[in-house]
Amino acid sequence: MANGPLTKEVLAEFNTKGYVLARGMFDAEEIGLLRRAAKEDKELDAHSFGRDDGKGHVVRLSLWNHPGDTLYGMFARCESVVHSAEMLLHGEVYHYHSKMIMKDAKVGGAWAWHQDYGYWYQNGVISPDLCSAFIAVDRATKENGCLQVIEGSHLVGRIDHVLTGEQAGANLERVNAILERFPLIYVEMEPGDVLFFHSNLLHRSADNTSEHPRWSMICCYNAARNDPYKESHHPRYTPLHIVPDSAIKEAGLRRFTDSAADVAWLEDKADQSARSLDRPQ
Repeated sequence: MANGPLTKEVLAEFNTKGYVLARGMFDAEEIGLLRRAAKEDKELDAHSFGRDDGKGHVVRLSLWNHPGDTLYGMFARCESVVHSAEMLLHGEVYHYHSKMIMKDAKVGGAWAWHQDYGYWYQNGVISPDLCSAFIAVDRATKENGCLQVIEGSHLVGRIDHVLTGEQAGANLERVNAILERFPLIYVEMEPGDVLFFHSNLLHRSADNTSEHPRWSMICCYNAARNDPYKESHHPRYTPLHIVPDSAIKEAGLRRFTDSAADVAWLEDKADQSARSLDRPQ
C-alpha cells in the first residue's frame, strides 16, 4: 500500500529546490493497476488530444477537472498525495485538475520549458500557491523523455510565456539566463515514484525516441485560500473528499468506462491555457 504522505522534514528541501521526489510512494500492485487501467481505458483514449511541440511532434494527453470515483480519482484523493500537497502548501487544498500524459514509444513529443503558473495565472488564480504530483506510470529515463527541472527556479517568480507550437512556453532568453545560474536536473523515476513540484518551477521534457513508453499521471492542487477570482476552464474551490490509501486497491480496475461520474473532461477546443497567450491581455 502507498507508504504515506511526505513529512515536514522535506519542507525545507521543497522550499529551496521547488520540488521533492518521493521514491516508491506507491507499490508495484497499485501502479500496476493504474498502468493497466489507463492503457486499456477507451474513455480516456477517446478524450485524449494532442499538443504540437513546435517541431512537428505531438504530445498526447487527457485532462479532467474533478477526481471522480475511478481508480484515477482514488490516486488523486488518497491521503498520501493530498496530505503531502497540504503540507507543502500549508493548508487545505482542492483538486485543480488531473491529466494523463501519454508519451508513447518513438512518437511522443516534447514539452517546452514552462511554469504551470505561467498559464494558470490567466485563469484568475491570484498567487502561485499550487503544486503538482507527478506519478510515474512507466519508468522515466533520459532516453524516453523524462521530466527536466531547473532546480530553485521557482524562486525567480512568474516568467512571461508565449506560444511554442500549441504549448505555452517560457521566454527562452530568460530561461537561458536562468540555466546559467541554476542547475538542470533530469528526474529519472521508477514506476510508483511521485515528484511534487511548485507551480513556478521551470520544467520541460524531450521527445521520446526510445522503444519504451513514458506515461505519467499528474494531479494538480490549488490551496483552498487561493480560490480563483473568476471562472475558467478549471474549477474554482471545490471541497475535496479525501480517501484512505487503501481505496486504491479497493477500486481495482475501475476506469472512466466503468463510471457514470461527471469528471468535467477538458476538451481540446476548451483548453485556453496556451491559446489565451496569443491574444492581448
